[in-house]
Formats: sequence, C-alpha cells, structure tokens
Amino acid sequence: MTPDAARARWEDQRGFHELGRPLRDVTFCVVDLETTGGSPLQGARITEIGAVKICGGEVVGEFQSLVDPQTEIPPFIAVLTGITHAMVASSPPIEGVLPSFLEFASGSVLVAHNAGFDVGFLRHEAQRLGYPWPRFEVVDTVQVARKVVTKRDAPNHKLATLAGLFGSTTTPNHRALADARATVDVLHGLIALVGNQGVHTLEELRDFSAKVTDTQRRKRHLAEHVPQAPGVYLFCDGERILYVGTSRDLRRRVRSYFTGSETRSRMGEMIAAASRVETIVCATPLEARVRELRLIARHKPPYNRRSRHPEKACFLKLTNEPWPRLSVVREVRDDGADYLGPFGSRRVAEEALHAVHETFPIRQCRDRLPVTPQRACCVLAELGRCLSPCDGSVDTITYAAVVRRVRESLATSPDEVVDTITARMAALSDGERFEEAAVQRDRLATFVRAAARGRRHSTLGACPEVVAVRREDDGRWSVHVVRHGRLAAAGVIPPGTDARLYVDHVLSTAATVLAPPPGATAATAEETEAVSSWLESSGVRLVAIDGEWTCPMRRDPLGARTGALARLE
Repeated sequence: MTPDAARARWEDQRGFHELGRPLRDVTFCVVDLETTGGSPLQGARITEIGAVKICGGEVVGEFQSLVDPQTEIPPFIAVLTGITHAMVASSPPIEGVLPSFLEFASGSVLVAHNAGFDVGFLRHEAQRLGYPWPRFEVVDTVQVARKVVTKRDAPNHKLATLAGLFGSTTTPNHRALADARATVDVLHGLIALVGNQGVHTLEELRDFSAKVTDTQRRKRHLAEHVPQAPGVYLFCDGERILYVGTSRDLRRRVRSYFTGSETRSRMGEMIAAASRVETIVCATPLEARVRELRLIARHKPPYNRRSRHPEKACFLKLTNEPWPRLSVVREVRDDGADYLGPFGSRRVAEEALHAVHETFPIRQCRDRLPVTPQRACCVLAELGRCLSPCDGSVDTITYAAVVRRVRESLATSPDEVVDTITARMAALSDGERFEEAAVQRDRLATFVRAAARGRRHSTLGACPEVVAVRREDDGRWSVHVVRHGRLAAAGVIPPGTDARLYVDHVLSTAATVLAPPPGATAATAEETEAVSSWLESSGVRLVAIDGEWTCPMRRDPLGARTGALARLE
C-alpha cells in the first residue's frame, strides 16, 4: 500500500463512532531486531535495533542503531544479515542502546512481525540490566495476517511475502530498519483489510487477532451505543432478560463480552442468544449494585448464577411461647420472637441451628407445648441435651434463664456458643476425630457470620433514615439516602453546587419505605449488606440520621436523632 493510500485509509476512519481508541489516533512504534540467533535464554544477543514511529498513517520518527553483542556472531547469521564483527566493534552495547529505544518508544503501541520474538528479546534485556519494562500494548502483524490473509492471497505470512502483497516501498533484507519500514506498510495494508470487517479501534485490532468467535464478532454492534458511565447493563433476547451486570464503566465492560478476554462458555451461549443490550446509567456504583440485585431478583435471568432467589433466605427464630424453641423460618414477623440471620438457604441456617443446640439444652421438638405439658420425654433428654419441659423435668424459671442466654447469643454476644463449640473442636481434634471437628468448625463459622450480619442489618433496618456522603476517587461527593436498610436515593454533588441544597434535592426524590418488623430490614439481605458495607467504608460522613445506628464492628453509636449537616470539604 502506498503512503497516500495509507493516509486515505486513516482519513476514512475519522467519522467512525468508536468504542475504543481510534486507530488514527494511536501512535505505533514498529520495531524489528537482528540478533545472533536463537533465544535470549540460550545466550543470544541483539545486534541491531530498528524502529519507525507512525501516527495517523504518517511517519513521525525513526530509530536505528547497531549493537555490540559482546559475543560471537555466527557466520551464517553474518551472511544472512550482513552484520559482521567489524561493523559492531565500535557500536555501543545493549545497555547503551536500550534506554534510548525505550525513550523513543515511550507512550506508543509496539508493533512487530512475530512480536513474541522481538518484544521477548527487548523485555529480557531490560530485566537482565535492571531497567523497568514499560507496560507496552503489543500488536503482532503475523497474528492479524493469519486472520485475514488466506492461502488464495499469499502462500505464507512471512514478512517478505506480505510486503510484496501490500506493495511495500521497502524490500525486507534482514536489516532492522528496512524490515521495520516494510512492517509499517504491512500494518497499513492489514488495517485496510480489517477495517472492511468493522475493526476501527486499537482494542478491536488486538481482539481481532485473539481467540474471538465469529458469534462474538457479529454481535459487536450491540455495544455501539453503550455510554461510558457507571450503571447496570442487561443482555436481552426480545423481551426476555438473559443476564444482568454492573460496572463503573458500562462501555468498557459490555465491550469486553465481544473480545478475547471473555472466555466463559456460559457467556458465549448468552451472547449467541442476545439480540440487544440495555443500560441504566446510575449516579454511583452503589446505586448500580442495588439496581442490579433488584433486577436479578425480579427477572431471574438464566445466565446469572447468584442473587436470583433472595426469597430463599432463611432465619433462625426463637419462638415467643411458654416453652420457646428454635426453628428455621422464611421471614421475620412482628410477633415478639427473636431472629438470627439472614442465611442464604435452609441448609446453612440448620448449620447455625446445630451450633446453638450444641450449646444450650432447649427443646428441639417442633410443636407448641402447653404451660403445663404432660408428655413422655424424648431421647435427647435421656442424653442430657434437653431440659425436657415436656415431662415436667424443669420449671419455667430455670428454662427461661436458659432462653435468656440463647437470646443474648442471638442478639448481642455469641461468646457462649463460640466457647462451647471451640472446646468441642479441641476435644475432637485431640481424639483425632478431625472430620467431626471440621463439622463443628463449619457450624461455628456459620453461626458467627450470621450473628455479625444480623446485628449490622437489624440496627440499620431500625433507622427510618440515614443520609451519608463520601468523596469518591474522581473527587466528587456521592450522596446516599438509606431508609430502613434500603437504598432510597442516590446522587453526586455537581462541582460548584451548594452541598446543602443538593442533599435536600436528593432527599426530596427519595422513595418512601415502610418500616419492616423489628429485627428485619426493608430490603433483601444482599442489598442491605451492600449498603452497610458502603456506610462502613473509609471516608463516609454522616449528614443526618433518624434513629440510632450502632455499628457492631466498632461497638459505638454512630449517631442519634440529628439534623446536623456534616462539613463537606
């Protein structure tokens, strides 16, 4: 391809609405090396470096230097390249050339024909000499050529063959600068070919040479109008939602599904079925996460594995009856009972249930008992694991005292459960009953996690309103309004805006949230966990709080009934 044709090709791309960095704006450094042969690990050394820097189809600089390899140049290499000992005797060694090349190539994308060889040599020498290796992006013209140049076009993908195919003005001759100039023409020719297949950006060019399926390529247009903003994306097939995800950069994340970086087989199936991508731009990452959870729970997309069934969450319930007991239930009710949870499934909840039963001898039968029961005791009573109220073996005062200890373990301090199960684990380990000890360990871990999570959630769920702000990485302040553990509104304070007025504006748009039963929240467990984690993260400042929120991680009240506005500088 002639230089004029190359420039014309670059100009043709100026109107393209890109998803990444347009090729016309990328600075490439096309490099070629001559060496003593073999690999650097076998002791081979560089004898010449040649490079051409181009941008928008124009040559903006060239670099060339012979290198003294400080080792013998094999005769056949000297014949092949024409580089002899006499030629390199007065040349600088690689430690004198490499810094200059790295400075020349700085900020550009490296291009080479069989880039693994050339870039591998350069990286090896940099590491050997203790120079930091820049994180260059690399394009290999051989890999691109294998995708678009068929056997009908050329018998092979050698540099000389491709240079002839694309009408290079330079003939490769195994000298570094000449071969780099020929590679420039090959690169321009390949860009012209892949441009006809919808490749117009650096990201698309790199992905084109990677392992990307035809289906992924055909569906790339689905990402064309995705905004560069935080939010939620939905892959859809007609009216059916296939997959829901979230990202701080919707454009970059959605586009990754059509590149070689996406290797999950399930996602390949999903992309094949998808006919469109919808996006919901969100003010903050927390809002995006919450919207994602709600959409997954509502639509249950087939390609989402997690968060699809929040209705399966369970709780441990200490019943409110004359002879209380523990049971696994699906929801928290305003019935005067005590609850622990949530747990992700009934199986997990039963693990915690066993930990409590291992510690406290309350009854495990499932039916209600009258105030004065008259029944035969069960085998658990005979084993000393139940106080046996059913046959009158225990009075109400003694049983109530044990129940109070259970209630304390569920609501405030799990220490008694921890001590009991830890001692049991130690005894089992001493007896080399390691599998049984592992069962106890898992039960204890499940209980402790649930106790901590339940405390965090219940205190937040009891607050009618929490307003908090945080300075984000981009320097802006995010605002979140949380009501009974549910995100009610979110926003970002625009630069130059009165913070007080903007917070009032966000509050005016906040959703109304009804109070949940005591001990519960108005949102799913995952949403409340996301909100709690944000509120407890570094840099968060409370603006206002209605109620009292105690963060168990610090054991101190973070605030109570105040309308004071925090300083936002």
